[in-house]
Amino acid sequence: MHFSVITPTYNRLQFLPETVASVRASVSAPLDFSFEHLICENASTDNTAEWLRSEAEKDGVPLRVRTQATKLLPGPARNLIIRKDAPADGWLVPLDDDDVLLQRALYHYAAEIQQHSEQPWFVADFLRVDEERRYLPNEDYYAWKFDSPADMLRAIFRAEHFIQGNVCYSRALFDEVGGYDEEIEMAEDLDLYVRFLLAGHLPVICPHISHLHRFHTNNVSIGVDADKHGADLRVIYDKYADQLQALGVERPG
Repeated sequence: MHFSVITPTYNRLQFLPETVASVRASVSAPLDFSFEHLICENASTDNTAEWLRSEAEKDGVPLRVRTQATKLLPGPARNLIIRKDAPADGWLVPLDDDDVLLQRALYHYAAEIQQHSEQPWFVADFLRVDEERRYLPNEDYYAWKFDSPADMLRAIFRAEHFIQGNVCYSRALFDEVGGYDEEIEMAEDLDLYVRFLLAGHLPVICPHISHLHRFHTNNVSIGVDADKHGADLRVIYDKYADQLQALGVERPG
């Protein structure tokens, strides 16, 4: 079993070292699996590229960096490193460049994969912290269990439930649905997970915490309020309207 942690990065040198260190701190024992950290250095204008070149030369958990001359949207950046560098039979774990992977997250995903060997994707809980990694009470994310993909889709498009970077999915499933949409500017991850569901794959809900999601003034999602989230949902819905309507999923108002 092999995991590729996937991280596009742009001007995050303030936080990126902790992100990289958190992946390197992962402990697999007593299970037998390998893992690596794949990073798309996305035309940063600070010293991110230089720092990553130095880190990639260190021994230990493989850190493989692909440097871009021009800035890509998150979808194309993730597609690039997955298609170029991730094994075809491996597992993918997205991690933002300002978040912190918990030390046993990959272990717990591996244990769940062993128990659910026919399932291609998994969802866990995560915790929210502030810029200094201080825990934010009442802000935990907890995954819901649904009876069917249609039930989960209905909850998503009612804005009752969402999925973020708290997932692990197979490279085979990524290829099956065509990867991330390269045109969408926001919620490209949710768009991908909608296609997982439309393909009939309900995620396994894992009883562990995957990562610390850091809130700070430069979050990509700053300014995404209920109205903006609703607008993003309508964009996604309209792409798959025929399939969603056939499942009885209504368009967001």
